Amino acid sequence: MLRFVEEIILLLLRDEDGRFVRVPSWSFDYAIAGGVLMDLAMEDRIDTDLENLVLVDDTPLGDDLLDPTLADIAAGEQRDARYWVERTAERAYTIREQALSRLVERGILEREDDRFLWVFRSRRYPAIDGKAEREVKLRIMAVLFSDEIPDPRDIVIICLADACGIFNQLLSRQELSRATERIEQVRKLDLIGQAMSQAIRDIEVSVAASVQPHMY
Repeated sequence: MLRFVEEIILLLLRDEDGRFVRVPSWSFDYAIAGGVLMDLAMEDRIDTDLENLVLVDDTPLGDDLLDPTLADIAAGEQRDARYWVERTAERAYTIREQALSRLVERGILEREDDRFLWVFRSRRYPAIDGKAEREVKLRIMAVLFSDEIPDPRDIVIICLADACGIFNQLLSRQELSRATERIEQVRKLDLIGQAMSQAIRDIEVSVAASVQPHMY
């Protein structure tokens, strides 16, 4: 099973060219941080509400995407979800690169470097067969545009994608209008997802007020 960070990456990769959709870099970083923390919650390593994030079990999972953050939480004082989202986001680039490498190693993506006159310009990650990428996107769209009861993992991804403004890029204006009520309905189904979403929203309000974000 893929980790939330890996599924978020697949959700954000464009089908046509293997590049990421354009979202503010800090939104991407917070989605990655939220994905790590939500996986730790799903693995019963932490619990969180709107006030505190609590360590439940500090036993390592043997997963290099999650264990550094788990060790950080175990070594520190009790803090709220916002603190740990911000702290984990400091490692977002490293986590993203690790997740991309794992998707390449599993044969889900391939890595292609674009060069001009032997100078490296950019990197893209086209899907090799597209199955995993399509599965993530189809699952999320099926939840947004139906009344079916969502899987807990899909609730988490929808909470993170909504909090980080990802749906603004994935959906047309008309689709987003149709899905808005459903997104709000799904967000209320998971208390940890609500806490993580609120933490990310609070951070983004602060960031947006102080900086002009660059885009991926």
